[in-house]
Amino acid sequence: MDKGERRGPRQQLRDAFRPEPRPAPLSRRAVRGDVALAVLLTVVALIVAARYPDSGPVTYGPEPPARPAPPPPGPGIRDPEIYAAPWPLVVLSALPLAVRRWYPLAAFTVVLFAALAIGEHRTSWINVLTCVIGAYTAVMYSRYRMGAMVALLCAAVFAGIAFRGTEPVLPGWSSPAVVLLVAGVLAALVRFWRRQLTVSRDRYAELQQTQGEAMRRAVDEERSRIAAELHDVVTHNVSVMVIQAGAARKVMDAAPERSKEALLAVEAGGRAAMAELRHVMGLLAAPDTGRNDTPADGLEPQPGLGQLDALIERVRAAGTPVDIMVDLPPEPLSPGVDLAAYRVVQEALTNTIKHAPGADASVTIGCADGHLEIEVTDTGAARDTPPADGNGRGLMGLRERLAVYGGELTAGPTLAGGFRIMALIPWRTA
Repeated sequence: MDKGERRGPRQQLRDAFRPEPRPAPLSRRAVRGDVALAVLLTVVALIVAARYPDSGPVTYGPEPPARPAPPPPGPGIRDPEIYAAPWPLVVLSALPLAVRRWYPLAAFTVVLFAALAIGEHRTSWINVLTCVIGAYTAVMYSRYRMGAMVALLCAAVFAGIAFRGTEPVLPGWSSPAVVLLVAGVLAALVRFWRRQLTVSRDRYAELQQTQGEAMRRAVDEERSRIAAELHDVVTHNVSVMVIQAGAARKVMDAAPERSKEALLAVEAGGRAAMAELRHVMGLLAAPDTGRNDTPADGLEPQPGLGQLDALIERVRAAGTPVDIMVDLPPEPLSPGVDLAAYRVVQEALTNTIKHAPGADASVTIGCADGHLEIEVTDTGAARDTPPADGNGRGLMGLRERLAVYGGELTAGPTLAGGFRIMALIPWRTA
């Protein structure tokens, strides 16, 4: 159980009263709308207070005893009890709504207490309307959500006490307290709905971002896999073709027959490279038939240790003597392990041709304790030809390929000056 689940009631109450993050700044259109609404309500409130000073709520209860009619006021004199209009309070009961979304609680408090201070018999329907708007705004936009709810309940109590014998020009069941509570509940529901909508949008955006990142990772992994496959296919055959073409150029005039043999080896290497490239590109372009046991039409199967003899012959034709000793397990290898083992031997012999011209190579394949052991060594460069530069991409690709099957690859120079590549691949899961 984490710390959030062990919070006590006091901590939960304290968290409920904490302010929420500041909302986004209001647009100019929203600010102008609030100001226009506040000015309109203020003008209407002033007109109602000036023209209809006795338009306040109707008083219920027994009629008061009749009083003798006061003498009419003299010319130009108004009865202050009837016509006195609290203009500052009327203005304060509506104009603060101009900042209702900037300071929701403050605006509602000022509007409410101004309406209460106007008095029971001078409060009109417009004052009740401004209080309702202020209550809705306080619950809807205040950062202090629980504080706004508490303020609404207190306002309803104050309104019920102050106007307990009155009713605004509204349906008969209503009262200022009930109207304030209804406005607050409606604002709370709208706020909850908007929050849920925002959470859903954020969740959807996060899901889209996660899916996009997963797709990008999958594309990157697929690109790396294709690059490694193309490297293994092209590098070996092209290296052999370059060696044979160079040999053919050197002996073209002195020994035409040897030049012909070298050119034939170049042709064979090119055909082998094209066959493997067609296979790789065909797998990338072929539609998914839902069957993994049947190759696509016109495509040869991926190479494996069964094609090891053809690989050795091409390397020998390029001028690199190769000794080979193979002891495979009695059970057939899975296609993935078979291809990985073939690629290890192919990459090791390609490195020998490129980086150790004139060296002798040795390939040993055996099995022990459920693992396929592959060792390819060479005796080091024996010619004056400088070795080709490399970036190590082939060995990195091999390590990634073997890691898929839980295998390991080690490579490094030998004490005799040569180079050794050793691979250990599990060939069965049990």
